[in-house]
Amino acid sequence: MSPVILEPLAGYGLPRNMIMRMTTVAVVVMIGALALPSSTLAQEAKCFFLCAPDVKIEPTFTFERIFRRPTVEKLSDGALVVTDQLARETVFELILAVGIPTTIPRIGFTLETIFIPFGDTNENPFTGSTASQLNRTSFRDNGIEVELELNLELIDTDQTSGWLESHFDVVDKISPAARPGDTSVYTHKLNFELDTAVLVFNWLPEGTWLKNVELEGSLDYVATGLPKAGDVFGATEHFLNDDSPWSFSVVFVFPLAPLVP
Repeated sequence: MSPVILEPLAGYGLPRNMIMRMTTVAVVVMIGALALPSSTLAQEAKCFFLCAPDVKIEPTFTFERIFRRPTVEKLSDGALVVTDQLARETVFELILAVGIPTTIPRIGFTLETIFIPFGDTNENPFTGSTASQLNRTSFRDNGIEVELELNLELIDTDQTSGWLESHFDVVDKISPAARPGDTSVYTHKLNFELDTAVLVFNWLPEGTWLKNVELEGSLDYVATGLPKAGDVFGATEHFLNDDSPWSFSVVFVFPLAPLVP
């Protein structure tokens, strides 16, 4: 995995050095939480602000541009070839999520690493090689994304007899650059999520691993970092309006540690 270059977006309104300090503090705090001795983690009642983390794996199907598709002009040597709307896309992702509850009611954090195993692209963004130069139809674009989330719980399983929970997330999303003026390979993007999960096997007895498996729906809005009207990519693609910030994901959530929360 290549190093992630942290480059703040101007839309955040914060200076670079402040964002770097905030990011460093967040990483140190999470590493400290994960490094706690097992005897301490087992005593959740004694946690100080950050409590024992849990780890989940989440196979995810994401449907992008669900409400509106941007109109794009295709250009060749500066001349208009065709005007069309970008297609809606379905992306399969594997997510490794570390959830960190806190002592503050209904407040928690989640750190996610997102792996896209089946993407493809015509140009390797790190070497500059094109697929045709290597006699290939495309490259595997198995990209990596990272998210740091602030979770605000709306509905708790205690309120629904263990069947349903819902939370709103404010997300710092680090993903491949998407605008022609971006100066980093990866950029920060501000993202908002509304997640609702059903514990589909809640009827099973306590101590059963399947009891904690969830089926989740996630409505996402990416507020910054996406292509805007007027953006031109490689003199071949001209956006006539903003790219769609909306997506919806179907998520299967499987606990890894602890296996039986």
